[in-house]
Amino acid sequence: MSASSHAAVLVAVMSAVTVLLRFLPFWVFRKKVPAYITYLGKVLPAAIIGMLVIYCLKDTVITAAPFGAPELIAAALVILLQAWKRNALLSILGGTAVYMLLVQLVFA
Repeated sequence: MSASSHAAVLVAVMSAVTVLLRFLPFWVFRKKVPAYITYLGKVLPAAIIGMLVIYCLKDTVITAAPFGAPELIAAALVILLQAWKRNALLSILGGTAVYMLLVQLVFA
């Protein structure tokens, strides 16, 4: 098997598994969704966002200059953009762009 056909088979298998995992809950819970699944659907998004925020800010040094200023400014911008526009993509892209500008140009 050549390298390109091997790669194509790998991509096909990964795609099939991904599609299967996406559709599996709909096949399993066709008639009625259990209460605990509904509960998890309401609680998990906020918990995952919280974990991502903690992961992103875990290496922030607040004891030396710039004392976490780029991270705090970018996080505040994300919160403001989300509250204003209610668009997650805009909030994430805006916060990322401002953070990169601050780190590369202002706090370099």
